[in-house]
Amino acid sequence: MLAVMARAATTSDVFNAIAEPQRREILVLLRAGERPVTEVARELGLPQPGASKHLRVLREVGLVRDRRAGRQRLYGLDARGLRPVHEWTGGFEQFWNESFDRLDAYVQELEQSRQEEQR
Repeated sequence: MLAVMARAATTSDVFNAIAEPQRREILVLLRAGERPVTEVARELGLPQPGASKHLRVLREVGLVRDRRAGRQRLYGLDARGLRPVHEWTGGFEQFWNESFDRLDAYVQELEQSRQEEQR
């Protein structure tokens, strides 16, 4: 039962879906444009069924779209699905900005001290 619950969470939550490194690699690959599953599998060194499974999970959470092109199904990035991740990580922007400001002030103090020592 636990495995079923974990799988449901993975397929319904963007954060859990992108926690898998191979899925993040697929998203990076799809930034360059649409690709068939065979090309995704080849590029990432995955067996085709494994690539299909990852693409299905990414499609179910809204990160990947697919369309038929003749006999192939092409997969493409739908970055709008990353909005929750972007909004969550954006909440840390103030923390990082303040940290960099403190670091910058420290570096300026060191530089000023070094210049005073050289006089």
